[in-house]
Amino acid sequence: MANIFSKLRSRLNEMMGEKELKQTDEAQKEYVEIDTDSSEGNRRIVVKNFTLTDFSDIKPILDDLREGYTICIVNIRPLRETDNVDLTRAISKLKKTIEAIEGDIAGLGEDYLIATPSIAKIHRGKRKPQVSEEVQKELEGEFETY
Repeated sequence: MANIFSKLRSRLNEMMGEKELKQTDEAQKEYVEIDTDSSEGNRRIVVKNFTLTDFSDIKPILDDLREGYTICIVNIRPLRETDNVDLTRAISKLKKTIEAIEGDIAGLGEDYLIATPSIAKIHRGKRKPQVSEEVQKELEGEFETY
C-alpha cells in the first residue's frame, strides 16, 4: 500500500514539475512510541463511597466512573428525602453514563446504589428485598435491587 502512495506522489511531482524527493524505506514507515514507564498498567480498582445531597454531587461520581477504575457506592437517602425531582435527574444521568461506558448499576436496598465501569459486573442473585415505591419507580426495572 505504501508503494502505491509513493508511486502516486512521484507521478504528481513529475506532473507539477517538481523534483522527486527520495525517501528511504525507514522514513516511509510509521512508528508508534510506547511509554514503558507508565503506571497505567498497574492501576488498581478503587471502591469509593459517595453521598448525593444535591444534583451537583453527581459530577465526581460520573468522572470517576468514566476513568474506568472506580466502583461507586452512592448513598441516595439525603437527596431522596429533600428533592425527588433532583433524585430522578441524578439517577437518569447516572444510568445514561453507565450505559455509555458499558458499565453496570444496581440498587442496594432503599438508600444505596452501586455503579461499576465496564471492568466489573454486578451479580444478581435470586434474593430481592422490598424497595420503596419511589426508588422502584426511578429504577423502572432496568436493574435489580438487593
